[in-house]
Amino acid sequence: MSGNRLYIGNLSYQTTDESLRAAFSQDGRKVVDAKIVSDRGTGQSRGFGFVELETAEDAQAAISAWDGQDLDGRRIRVAVAQERGGGGGRGRRGGGDRHDY
Repeated sequence: MSGNRLYIGNLSYQTTDESLRAAFSQDGRKVVDAKIVSDRGTGQSRGFGFVELETAEDAQAAISAWDGQDLDGRRIRVAVAQERGGGGGRGRRGGGDRHDY
């Protein structure tokens, strides 16, 4: 994995794909994609999303700039997204902090 894809946690329900892209584009970083994960049934934000940046350097700069900072009234968590492993993660209990895509 290249490290260009970031997990963004603790997002406000008011944050949109567009506002997430705009925030992570600051300081000249090139955002390839920004997506808030929403509930399939209701369409409501699940409070996290993913941002893919053009380079690993941009991704590291975005982590430094945004992890623990306020976005739309919430202190967000930013980390390199981990690849989703095989083997049925849907039934896990206790989950902790997984940053899957």
